Amino acid sequence: MASKNKYYVVWNGVNPGIYETWNECQLQIKGFKGAAYKGFETREEAERAYSEGYATGRNASLKGTAPRQIPQELSDAVAVDASCLGNPGKMEYRGVWVADGSPIFKAGPFEDGTNNIGEFLAIVHALAWMEQQGVRFTICSDSRNAILWIKQKKCKTKLERTGRNDKVFELIARAERWLATHAITVPIVKWETKLWGEIPADFGRK
Repeated sequence: MASKNKYYVVWNGVNPGIYETWNECQLQIKGFKGAAYKGFETREEAERAYSEGYATGRNASLKGTAPRQIPQELSDAVAVDASCLGNPGKMEYRGVWVADGSPIFKAGPFEDGTNNIGEFLAIVHALAWMEQQGVRFTICSDSRNAILWIKQKKCKTKLERTGRNDKVFELIARAERWLATHAITVPIVKWETKLWGEIPADFGRK
């Protein structure tokens, strides 16, 4: 789900104001306790929301759609999701910022995979990316199975090898090795779709 936000209002941050890129916005909110911000599609919407203040402006809708009531503590989290066309089928996964859906990483498609495997690999990819970058953010996934597998440090899939999915099993083995040699130091949270809408990393193929 690509982000359409072009302007970002920071009501409470290092330097409150309106910013034109997510990177600029992040500089104002990362590590800032009580940061308050939101993305908008047009400058007009952003200016109106900024002038109205956080209490009113945060509830401004985009194109008439109701805003998600995402918990504040997840505003700078990373969301991951997978897509699989068939079971097994072509599988891919990605990670994005919860705040505006801007991409962090994407992998695939891979032949003869499953959605649960993709969800598992996406979480491990996010963990490894954070270690490489020296950052720590909450990870959100809408897959209970994947979160459980991460806790068990094992991808408990029943998928059979077909020859076409050798790459999938190679990625699983690599992910399991990573989990076996690294401590998980960030929260991994179940995304509550009924409360917050589709996870921002969703591929929109349901």
